[in-house]
Amino acid sequence: MFRAAGRSCMVRAMNDTIAAISTAFGEAAVALVRVSGARAAEIADALWKGRAPVRGLTPRVATLGVIEDDGRKLDDVLLTVFRAPASYTGEDVVEIACHGGVLVARRILEALLRHGARAAEPGEFTQRAYLNGKLDLTQAEAVMDLISAQTDLALRAATEQLAGRLGERIRALRQQVLETLAHVEAFIDFPDEDIDPDTDAALRARMDAALAETAALLATAGRGKVLREGVRTVIFGEPNVGKSSLLNLLLGYERAIVSTRPGTTRDMLEETVALAGIPLRLADTAGVRATDDELEQAGIERTHRALEGADLVLRVVDASAAMRAGWDTLPAGGNARRIVVLNKCDLGEHPSWAGVGGVRLSCITAAGMDALTGAISEAVLGGAARADWSAAINARHAGCLESAAGFLRAGLLAMDEGLSPEFIAEELRAAMSAIGDIVGRADSDEVLGVIFSSFCIGK
Repeated sequence: MFRAAGRSCMVRAMNDTIAAISTAFGEAAVALVRVSGARAAEIADALWKGRAPVRGLTPRVATLGVIEDDGRKLDDVLLTVFRAPASYTGEDVVEIACHGGVLVARRILEALLRHGARAAEPGEFTQRAYLNGKLDLTQAEAVMDLISAQTDLALRAATEQLAGRLGERIRALRQQVLETLAHVEAFIDFPDEDIDPDTDAALRARMDAALAETAALLATAGRGKVLREGVRTVIFGEPNVGKSSLLNLLLGYERAIVSTRPGTTRDMLEETVALAGIPLRLADTAGVRATDDELEQAGIERTHRALEGADLVLRVVDASAAMRAGWDTLPAGGNARRIVVLNKCDLGEHPSWAGVGGVRLSCITAAGMDALTGAISEAVLGGAARADWSAAINARHAGCLESAAGFLRAGLLAMDEGLSPEFIAEELRAAMSAIGDIVGRADSDEVLGVIFSSFCIGK
C-alpha cells in the first residue's frame, strides 16, 4: 500500500492504464489529455476517428482527427502516440491535444475512463517513469521543482537536477563507499588470498573523502531550501523610517500605504518577489514603538513573532535623522541574518551614522537599489549565485546524507577503537544504503507515496 499526505491510497497497479488531464484547470487555447499503459492505444482507438487506427499511427507524429463518444463528436484533436519504452513513462502513451475549454477536456477524459482507463493519482505518470527506470528519484523530484520554480535560479537548479547532475554525484559517492566496503569485505572473507587490507591511513583517507563529499552535498541544503521555499524576509524598524516604501520599491508597485503619520501599518503585509533570482517572502511589519493603541500593540506583537521565524531581516533606519540609542538591538528570539538599510539618503545623511555599515538607499529615487540587491544575494546565498547549481538538495536528501555521514563517522570511530574489520564493514554498508535511498534504491512504498503525492494530477 502507498501512504501519502497522511491518508491511505489504493495500490497503484502497474498493469492499469491511467488517464488524466495534464494541463492546468481553466480556459486556454489547448488542453492535453494523457493516457499511459498497455491498453493506451486500444482505449484511445475506441474514441478516435482518423486516417488510421491509433495503433497504426507513426509514433511521435501529431495526427489530426476527431474524438467521438457514442457517435457524438466531442472535438477535433491532434493525437500523438509514444511507443514503449520510448515515452515519458516507459509505457505506451497517447496524448490528445484538444481545444482548451474546461468542459471539452473533461468530456474526453470521462470517455476514456468509461472505455477502461483509470483516473491517474497525483504524480502517477512520473512515478511510473521512475519505476520503469526512466528517472531516478532525484530527477522525479526535479520535475515538481521545475513546475513550481518561481525564479531563474530555481529553474536553473531544477533543470540541472532533472538532467541527472545530482544523481550522478550521488551514484559516484555510493560507488566510492562501495569500493571501500568491497576491499574491507574481501580482506575479511579471503584472509588467505594475500589481499592488501589497506593501511589504516589509506582506509581512513577513503572514508574521509566520502565524508567530505557528503558534507559538500549537505552544504547545499540551505541553497535548496531558499529556492524551493523562499526566504522569509522581515522589513523591521521604527515608525516612519520607510518600511512600507521599501516594500513598494522591492515589489515595483504600491502595495502598502505610505504615510508620515506614525502607526499607519498595523497589520502585517506579506508579498513574494524575485530579487536576483532569489524568492523573497516579504513581510512589512508594524513600526516598533511604545504605544497605548490596542490595534497598534497587536501589530507590534505580530512583528515580534515574525522576527522569530525570519530568515532575513532588513533593518530600516532613517539615516537623515540622528541615531537613536539601541537602534541596532533586535527583539530577542530571532537568529536571522540582518542587513542594515540606511534609508532617506536623498535627504542627506546625519553625521551620527558615519561609519555605520549597511546599504545607503533612497526609496524615493531608488538610489542604492543595486547595492541592496547585492547585499541580499550575498547574505542569502553567500556568493552561491555564481556556484554550481547542479546540487541543491532537499530535506529528504539531507536526511539520507546526514544518516550516511553518521555511519561513516561511526566507521572511523571503530577504527580509532581498534575494532575488527567486521564493524567497519557494517557501518560502510549502512552508509551505502542511506546514500542509495536518495536516488531510489530503497523500495519503500511509504517514501514513494510521500514524494509523488505532492505532484499535480496528470504529471
